[in-house]
Amino acid sequence: MSEMIMEDDFEDIRPYFDYEINPALKRIISDPAFDKILDFLFSGQDKNQIKQKLADTFSIDDFQLSFMHPLVYSILNKTSKGLTFDGFEQLTPGMPYLFVSNHRDIVLDSAIFQILLVDNGLSVSEITYGNNLLFSQLATDLGKVNRMLKVIRGGNKMELFRNSQRLSAYIRHSIRDKKSSIWIAQRPGRTKDGDDKTETGLLKMFNMSTGADFYPAFHELNIVPLAISYEYEPCCALKIKEIMLSRMGTYEKKSDEDLISIIRGIMQPKGRIHLSIGKPVNEYLKLADSEDTPGKKLNHLTNRIDAEIYSHYKCWPNNYIAYDILMNTREYESFYTKAEEETFREYRESELKELDKDGNSAREIFLKMYANPVINLNRSQ
Repeated sequence: MSEMIMEDDFEDIRPYFDYEINPALKRIISDPAFDKILDFLFSGQDKNQIKQKLADTFSIDDFQLSFMHPLVYSILNKTSKGLTFDGFEQLTPGMPYLFVSNHRDIVLDSAIFQILLVDNGLSVSEITYGNNLLFSQLATDLGKVNRMLKVIRGGNKMELFRNSQRLSAYIRHSIRDKKSSIWIAQRPGRTKDGDDKTETGLLKMFNMSTGADFYPAFHELNIVPLAISYEYEPCCALKIKEIMLSRMGTYEKKSDEDLISIIRGIMQPKGRIHLSIGKPVNEYLKLADSEDTPGKKLNHLTNRIDAEIYSHYKCWPNNYIAYDILMNTREYESFYTKAEEETFREYRESELKELDKDGNSAREIFLKMYANPVINLNRSQ
């Protein structure tokens, strides 16, 4: 694509600019549905006071610091047993990065990352999200005030190509010219089966916006893998149901399905949460570039990103218990207690209730969902 990039080229996909924040927030607080959101997230607090605070907000940074930062911590305090992190010392303040992350929860994966960026003295990033989440003006405004970058999915081959090309151009423009970091999932949609895999097509998309050779093209993007690990899988039962219906060829996403997943992801207990920053990919680019074909170079880089995510994923006792049950072994019994195993078995049965008649298929999917991070960790070592 041309090196001449204009902001107007991205008008319908970019996040809001600062001058658009206050009008968007005023639309948000005037929407009757926002009262329900406030009741849901700020039970017992003065809604009018919160609305007034939003009406007096005029920049993205102010919105993040005064509203989103305390909101995410409030959610975590109510629904988790603590958040830990590591690897942020590898990031240089002021340097833009393209963060490629595993994806387990629609909203919280990136939201948690944003508060950790702030806590570690770094700027918040822009966040990619699918146009399927834009089910109303309210949803659009809430997304764009949170620096969300729209990824347009669907369409014919030509439309898919053009949308991918434009997304690629925006990502490169954001990092190279605006010096603004971006968070993007390693694949379209959440991982449903616990097997976090980066799609090579994602890297191909990154490369659509330049005619440069492999090494300089990827080097300027400053790709950094990151892994978020939940002790209890967000929307576990819903993910199992989707996998089962997909196998039978009867799965068709309902109009309110994403909204239900967002609400459950926020409300359900998460146990402990860990987010880890992997090694910047630039350290491995020369090795990937030594491959003799473009396809092999991309595959090498894809595998490297996966290896970083696998090795930085925090495996909890639940993951090791699931592996031992699935494999009919006691290989990892030193990583958990009998009480933890019993609690996990009880949790499994509560999640699988009414998913299918005999439960065998659902149980296998459930165990693989939790065991796959251990399997992948073994592969990466």
